[in-house]
Amino acid sequence: MEIWKLLFFILACFALNMTPGPNNLLSMNNARCYGFKSALIAGLGRIAAFTVMIALAASGLAVVLFASETLFLTIKVAGAAYLLWIAFNLWRSNASPVSEPESIRNRLGLAKQEFLLAAGNPKAILIFTAFLPQFVDVTANVNEQFFVLGVTFLILELVAISIYALFGVYLRQWFTKPKIAKRFNRGCATFLAISGVSLLLSRQQ
Repeated sequence: MEIWKLLFFILACFALNMTPGPNNLLSMNNARCYGFKSALIAGLGRIAAFTVMIALAASGLAVVLFASETLFLTIKVAGAAYLLWIAFNLWRSNASPVSEPESIRNRLGLAKQEFLLAAGNPKAILIFTAFLPQFVDVTANVNEQFFVLGVTFLILELVAISIYALFGVYLRQWFTKPKIAKRFNRGCATFLAISGVSLLLSRQQ
């Protein structure tokens, strides 16, 4: 792979990683509530989901997903329902003071939430089936290039998670008052609900 193409991919990819969305918002909120370390551990769930999607795209199985309207619709509805469920719980959540999760199990629960949120969006696979191949030279080793591009994407995604988590930690000082924290929770809930409805109403093509 030519170095200029890889550099262009890094720039375009990082802009894509930094785009505000449900997962990045969740990382920011996790950091605000539980701290940077917990948000970073939770973000590994998203990395795991994206790893599976990249593997699907590289193997060509993602084409099968988009060829099946029933499978696509099933994943889309499940993902939208999960987004709305998170929004509902966040709206009703108590504006409790920030704290650290008491156990590893709780952190794994946050990671599971990130994983399900990312995996429940079939449009995310479209990113890897439409975006990554643009930077692949079919005259060279395709699998090797997909591996390099995939690893690069995941590293940049981890950087984005860290940036949003740091921003969440910064927000902590602004949300020591329960009233303000509650407003923020409901603002996040509204955004997640809108994302869920948008996903539900979106078309396959």
